[in-house]
Amino acid sequence: MAIVILRFYRLGDIPPGALHDEGIHGVNAMQVLRGEYAVFFPKKDAGHEGLMAYAVALATKLLGRNVLALRLPAAVASSGCIFAVFGLGWLLFRETEPGGRPTPWRGAFVAGVGASLLAFSLGYMIIGRTAFRANLLPLFLSVVLALLWWGWRKRSMWSIALAAACAGLLHYTYLAAHFVPILLLLFGLSFLPVFRSEVTKQAGERFLSGQIVRICLFVGVASLVAAPILTYMALNPDEFFSRTSKVFVFHSSRSLGEAIGILFLNIGGHLLAFGFLGDSYWWQNLPGRPLLNAAEAIIFWLGVVTAILRWRHPVYRLLLLWLVVLLLPAMLSRDNVPHTLRMIGAAPAVYLLAASGAWETLDFLKAQLKRRGASWAAGSVVAMVPLLLLIKGWSTHRLYFQEWAPARQIYEAYEAEWTDLTQALNELPHEAGTIYLIPDGQRQQPLTRDFRTHTFDYLFEGETATFLFHTAMPNFEQVIETRLASVQNLSMVKVVEWDLEAVWTGDEQERIDFLLGKYGRYVKTADFGSFLVHWYTDISLDSPWIPYDKLEPLTVVYDGGIELLGVALGQGHNQLSLDAPIRLGKEKKLWTVLRWQTATELSVDYSVSLRLKDANGSDVYSKDLILWKPDHTVTGHGGPAEQFETWMNLDLPSDLLPGEYDLILVVYDSNTLKPTVEMSVWKPERSLARLQVGAGQ
Repeated sequence: MAIVILRFYRLGDIPPGALHDEGIHGVNAMQVLRGEYAVFFPKKDAGHEGLMAYAVALATKLLGRNVLALRLPAAVASSGCIFAVFGLGWLLFRETEPGGRPTPWRGAFVAGVGASLLAFSLGYMIIGRTAFRANLLPLFLSVVLALLWWGWRKRSMWSIALAAACAGLLHYTYLAAHFVPILLLLFGLSFLPVFRSEVTKQAGERFLSGQIVRICLFVGVASLVAAPILTYMALNPDEFFSRTSKVFVFHSSRSLGEAIGILFLNIGGHLLAFGFLGDSYWWQNLPGRPLLNAAEAIIFWLGVVTAILRWRHPVYRLLLLWLVVLLLPAMLSRDNVPHTLRMIGAAPAVYLLAASGAWETLDFLKAQLKRRGASWAAGSVVAMVPLLLLIKGWSTHRLYFQEWAPARQIYEAYEAEWTDLTQALNELPHEAGTIYLIPDGQRQQPLTRDFRTHTFDYLFEGETATFLFHTAMPNFEQVIETRLASVQNLSMVKVVEWDLEAVWTGDEQERIDFLLGKYGRYVKTADFGSFLVHWYTDISLDSPWIPYDKLEPLTVVYDGGIELLGVALGQGHNQLSLDAPIRLGKEKKLWTVLRWQTATELSVDYSVSLRLKDANGSDVYSKDLILWKPDHTVTGHGGPAEQFETWMNLDLPSDLLPGEYDLILVVYDSNTLKPTVEMSVWKPERSLARLQVGAGQ
C-alpha cells in the first residue's frame, strides 16, 4: 500500500506539468504508434534508447495522450524495482554463513529493509514518479542478477536464459546500462582465485566445462537480444554517444590535468552523497538533502566495511563491485555533483549494503543484550525496525507532497505552463481562421534545428493552427509572415505570453508584439492564470514584413564595453525621420529599433530605459527592457564581439499635454542599476528624437 501511495497517488498531476525529458518520450511514443519503429531515437536531445518509448506508447494507447500515460511506465518500473530488490536480497542473504548454512531470517531482514529504504528514498521517489528512462535500469539489473544467481546455483538453463534476455534488454534502457557487462565480467573473474585454491584440478575441469556451457548460453542469448541496438551503436557511434561526449570528464576539450582534477572532485562528491552532500537539481531531489540521512549513512558505511572484510564471499563481492561500477557513469560525467539520476544503477546495491549494515548492527546489539541477561530487550530492538521504517515512509510522504511538490521551483522545472496551455487549447472548439503563436524560448537549439517543445507536441490534440517560434530562427520576421499566410482565411492571431519567471523567453514577446503591432491591430488580452493570450486582427500580408526600412546612423560609445550603432523609429508601416521633430497625432504608439555592438568577453548584463521627458525635464513615460541577444543570452554572457538588435513598442500616454517632448535613452547595469556613460560626454542620457504634441491631439 505504501508503494502504491508513494509512486502512484495523483501521478498525473503531481508534479505539475511535464519535464522536458518526459515530453521527449511522449514524442517518441507517438512515432512508435505511427508505425515508425526504432531501437534508438536519435533526433530528440541527443538521442534516447527505445524501451521507454515503447512502454509510453502502450500506456498512451490505453490511456490517451496525457501526463499519466507518460509517467505510468516509469512508476511501474520504479515500483517493480522495489519488489525485485526484495527478491534479490532474499536470494543473496538467505545463505551467507560459511558452508552455505541457511539463514532465512537474515535474508528476509536484509531484503525487507533494503527494499523499504529504496521505496522510501525521497530522491528515487521523485525520479520514480517522473518519466525518466533511467528507472528501467535498476529494475532490469536486479532481475538479471536475481535470475542469474538462482539459475547458476540451481543449474537452471531456463533461468540463465531468461536472465540473459533481460541483460540484453538492459541496453535499450539507459546509457549507463553499458557498464553492466563490466560488472558481470569482473564478478565472474573474481571467482578464479577461489576456484584455483579450493578445487582440485580434475574436479575443476569438470566444473569448468559446466560453467563454460552456462557462460556461452548467457552471452549468446544476451548478445542476440542486444544485437539490434549494439549494431546501431557500431554503425552510428557519433549519434549514439553525442550526449556522452559532451559531459565526459576526459573529453578532448579538456587538458589531462583538468580532467583528473574533475574526476577526483566527482568521486569525492558522489561518495559524500551517502550522508553528507545532496543533489541540487529540483527534478531529482529536494536540493541539499543527501541521498542517505545520518542513520542510513551509518548503516550503509558499516555495510560497506563489512563487505570489504568479507570480500571472499560472493554476495559481498557482488555488492561491492555493483556499487563501484554503477557509480562510474556519474563519476565520469562533468555535471552536477552528486547526480542522483546517474547513480540510479547503483541504488539497489546501496540499499542492500545499508540493510546488511543494519543486520550487523542489530546482531551485535542482540548479542550484547543477551550477555547481560536482557533477552527481552533484544526482541524489542528488532521489533522497532518496522516502526522506524514506517516513520521513514511518513517523512518521505510529507517531504514530497508538502514541501517538494508545492515548491515554485517544481512548477518552473516541470514547465507547468505548457500543460496548462495545452489543456486550455484542447478544451477550446476549433477556431477557423485563427492561429496561436507560442514562444518556445526554453529551447536553445542550433539555428538549423526546429524549435519545438516536446511536451506540447505530445499533449496537443486540438485542430486550431499553432506555431511555436523562436527569435533565433533565421529570417524570423519572414518565417512568421509565411506561417500566417498559410492559414486559410486568416482573421485572428493569438499570441501566448508566458510568465517570464517560469518560462525563459528573452525578448520574444517584445519582438512578436513589435511585428503584430506594426502589421496588425491589437484587440484585447485574455488572462488564463499562468499565461496571457493577446489577440490581433486586421493582419496585413500585402507587403513583405521587415522591421524597418533603414537604420539612422547614430554611434554612441559607452564606457562599459557596449556601443549603439543605429536607431529606427516609426508608427505602423511608416518609418519616421529623426532629422526633424516627430508630430504625434491621436496615435500615441511608436516602435523603435536599436542596434548594438558588444565588446569581446563583456561581463555586464545591460538593460535599457527609454524615457519621455517634458519641457521641464520630468519623466512622463518610461519603458525598461533587458538587452537580450536573439539566442537568449544577455550581454554579460561573454564570447566574441557581436552585433544585435532590440525591438521595442512604446505605448505613450494617450493624455499627453500639448508641447515638446524628448525621447531619452539610458543604458544601465541590470544588476547594480548603475548607468554607463557616453565616452567624451560622460553623461548617461542620450536624446534619440524630439516629439511634438499639438492642441487637440
